[in-house]
Amino acid sequence: MASDRLLADPHAAGAEPSPWIVRFAHLVPAGAQVLDVACGGGRHARFFAARGCTVFAVDRDATAAAALSGEPLVRFLAADLENAPWPYAGQRFDAVIVTNYLHRPLFPHLWQALADGGVLLYETFAAGQEAFGRPLNPAFLLQPGELLQTFGAHLHVLAYEDGLVAAPRPARLQRLCALRLSARRPAALALSPEALRLGG
Repeated sequence: MASDRLLADPHAAGAEPSPWIVRFAHLVPAGAQVLDVACGGGRHARFFAARGCTVFAVDRDATAAAALSGEPLVRFLAADLENAPWPYAGQRFDAVIVTNYLHRPLFPHLWQALADGGVLLYETFAAGQEAFGRPLNPAFLLQPGELLQTFGAHLHVLAYEDGLVAAPRPARLQRLCALRLSARRPAALALSPEALRLGG
């Protein structure tokens, strides 16, 4: 998968965090445990660490360890998520973050890795991206409504988008914010105006 994901700026060390992740970061409190899946250069690991979260960052590219070596709240793991067992079996996180990465067999692991009240923030490329650049392989592009249908069956969806974005460059994306509901984060809280505000 990594050979056909977008390799330029978004995953590079020092890149800005995704506006989608920033928009819903208020749902992840300081002190939370965050799993950053296929973390690349670590832009979101650094972002959440700066907010006081402990971040478990995983990527098959071990060079990401150097990019994150100065972050005391980041625990990096080099692991092949596509050809080896899920490395976080039995662990639960307050947030799971996935951007610019798609490996469908991981989907059950992602919602199962959420603690009660935990939030999933997912953003990656969708069918139609071929007009703008990589990835080109249809296997690495979400089909219409796929994130919503897949995770909506297991989680409470707060926000979902499927469309074109202009920045940092034109792309076709699907984006999801969803909660694993619990007594401490019931649906009434999940549907707060702050959580659902448009923009970002």
